[in-house]
Amino acid sequence: MATGKNTKFYETPNHPFQGERIAQEADLLGRYGLKNKEELWRAQSELRDYRREARRLIGEAQGDMEAAEELGEEFLDRLRRYGILSQDADISEVLGLDVTDILERRLQTVAYRKGIGHTPKQSRQFIIHGHVVVGEGRITRPSKKVEASEEDLVAFDEGSPLSDELHPERAEGQE
Repeated sequence: MATGKNTKFYETPNHPFQGERIAQEADLLGRYGLKNKEELWRAQSELRDYRREARRLIGEAQGDMEAAEELGEEFLDRLRRYGILSQDADISEVLGLDVTDILERRLQTVAYRKGIGHTPKQSRQFIIHGHVVVGEGRITRPSKKVEASEEDLVAFDEGSPLSDELHPERAEGQE
């Protein structure tokens, strides 16, 4: 029955019952309006992969940061394009990233920060129900990572009832 493909894109915590970790996860779930811990664990696994790649590049360059940056130019360009790293950041700053740096680039969070919804959960609902577009395309995946250049293109769909500024669910002072 198994096809041999890995369908799980995250790792669960090694120790399932740690009160402090559970409290931190609950805080992040509430702050970013995540549906469940799986979404958080995916972001943590993504961050772990970024750090692993940075360590590999630094190791290959034997600690020479300039050489490591040349080896990982595409990797660093991708992180900069998504706004996870600043434009002048070097490869060593990848090791200092936090899971919130990844969560901030989700469409759900970007839409909330732009005032698309009153709360992150409401922004998520608007995205899932097809009220939000990025540029010309309607996106219904709240977990989509938004590139820094696309951030200004996040808006309500023209055909959506929510595009009317007088709609009761619109947050105050939205575009």
